[in-house]
Amino acid sequence: MTRLQAGLAAAVGLLGLLGLVLPLSAETGLLDTPFLTTFAVLCAASLFRFRNPLPVSVDGCLTLAAGLALPMSLTVIDRGSAGFWCLAAAGWLAAWLFVERLTASRRGGRWTALAVPVLFGVTLLVLWEVVTRGLNVPQVLLPPPSAIGARFAASIPILWADFQQTFLKAVLIGYALGCGSAFLVAIAIDRSPFLQRGLLPVGNLISALPIIGIAPIMVMWFGFDWPSKAAVVIVMTFFPMLVNTVAGLAEAGRMERDLMRTYAAGYWQTLVKLRLPAAAPFIFNALKINSTLALIGAIVAEFFGTPIVGMGFRISTEVGRMNVDMVWAEIAVAAVAGSAFFGAVALVERAVTFWHPSNRT
Repeated sequence: MTRLQAGLAAAVGLLGLLGLVLPLSAETGLLDTPFLTTFAVLCAASLFRFRNPLPVSVDGCLTLAAGLALPMSLTVIDRGSAGFWCLAAAGWLAAWLFVERLTASRRGGRWTALAVPVLFGVTLLVLWEVVTRGLNVPQVLLPPPSAIGARFAASIPILWADFQQTFLKAVLIGYALGCGSAFLVAIAIDRSPFLQRGLLPVGNLISALPIIGIAPIMVMWFGFDWPSKAAVVIVMTFFPMLVNTVAGLAEAGRMERDLMRTYAAGYWQTLVKLRLPAAAPFIFNALKINSTLALIGAIVAEFFGTPIVGMGFRISTEVGRMNVDMVWAEIAVAAVAGSAFFGAVALVERAVTFWHPSNRT
């Protein structure tokens, strides 16, 4: 084990011992929470690793025990005391130790690379649940993930309608039009030095416009439905795509261009066979940036006028009603949709630019 892993292992064991000694809460003892008691004993027993090394699977079992015991104990413990928080810290450190050892091991390959971020995310959710319920945080300030999940399950038709209105209509259509038009303008700028001197400053000006100033104007121009939100997305995605495409088209070296000239290749042949492939990493970089900008722009634009459906509309109205769990459910939908969109673009990039050094493993 490394020094960090040894320190984490020692901290897990010592915190487990403290959890066995200190009170869990004002009215709850170790006998009232058998699962948490078992976890504390396992943490203390893990100190024997300093005599006989333990496999990574033991740390995985310890992490699983923490993830099950801590939330289950909250059905008995109303407000945690020193012993409970020692065991909560031990569970966090046990998950950290497991991730450290899992990352350091060379087994598993791609599955290990996938398991580490998943485990990290689950650990954050468990800690969120434990902290909010163990400290009795008011739900209007920060609801626990269990409450958000319950509201999510009870509001699937509403969330699906909001997803259709915001993502499938405003985001995807605005994203396609904004990125597509910026790509065509970039080709025109590359073809004409006059446009390069004239349009790039205009694009720079557009990129500096605040979204809270654009959104109300677009609502007045295009109405309250999704076209006005798509217009905001077009404005937000236009400039990153334009700048990256222009920079990418200039990436091809002079030697490669001279070689194309010796083959008597025209402008369009050189563009298709040399310059666009060289610009592909820049173009996909803009597409990935715009995949998140588009969703942010559409949601914010819905704050300034929309029908009675949409992610931004739902967030603004439910905050006014103090239904914060519904707000977090919408945030979860937006986060999953944005991450999936970004991941899809990244997969396409990996398939198209397989030759680029960044995609070689």
